[in-house]
Amino acid sequence: MKALITGATSGIGQSFAAKLAKRGWSLILTGRNEEKLREMQKSLGGNIEIIAADLAKKEDVFRVYEFCRGKDVDMLINNAGYGLFGKFEDTDLEDEINMINVNITALHILTKLFLRDFKKRDHGTILNVASAAGFMSGPLMAAYYGSKNYVLKLSLAIWEELRRDRSNVKITVLCPGPVDTNFNNRAGVSFSVKPITADQAAEYALKKALNGKFFAIPGLTVKLGTIAPRFVPQKMLAAVVYNIQKAKKTSDGKEKALK
Repeated sequence: MKALITGATSGIGQSFAAKLAKRGWSLILTGRNEEKLREMQKSLGGNIEIIAADLAKKEDVFRVYEFCRGKDVDMLINNAGYGLFGKFEDTDLEDEINMINVNITALHILTKLFLRDFKKRDHGTILNVASAAGFMSGPLMAAYYGSKNYVLKLSLAIWEELRRDRSNVKITVLCPGPVDTNFNNRAGVSFSVKPITADQAAEYALKKALNGKFFAIPGLTVKLGTIAPRFVPQKMLAAVVYNIQKAKKTSDGKEKALK
């Protein structure tokens, strides 16, 4: 069995790689940090291929796909992604566009291309990493929440198409709450609730994906949190999320980041 993992050099992506390697899977790992990829290739052992790529660049996304063609990939794990914290009018536009390219465009391209391959073989699994943020709007992280809404809704639509085709191809979406990864530093946030570890998130997601389940939502509190948006008026929910996000500040008053 072989898996492609994006964003493999840290956080949940690194945990996915370690756990699948332990299960005896062959891996293709991609990320921007080539040195880190080489370190992982040595430490994980087994059949590990690497390709350094910046998924904010569309040409790099297609290059990753071409690298994988003909290698009988069984699972695509779209893990790469990051967030930005701040009022929509204040966040840097270029950084925001790069985030959208990674969180949405790259995932969209890889999902479509691998799905076509998987459908031809009537075999394969796609595991898209979204977030509990995908169930609601997110003032002070507007574009990030919007991107995870896209991932969740796109994945659900594909799931329904596969179900109606009676396809053996499976799709799973991971929607964690807070996870203790470098994502938080990059986005500039902290959490009032204790985050789960990247290992816990990855193990939970893999069990769900390998059993053909669509939703992978680790933790009872987070599950309940994803149900609430169905019953709370959207404007009220946006106000609640704003207050939660506003509380994410450092002691010196600087605004911090979230997954």
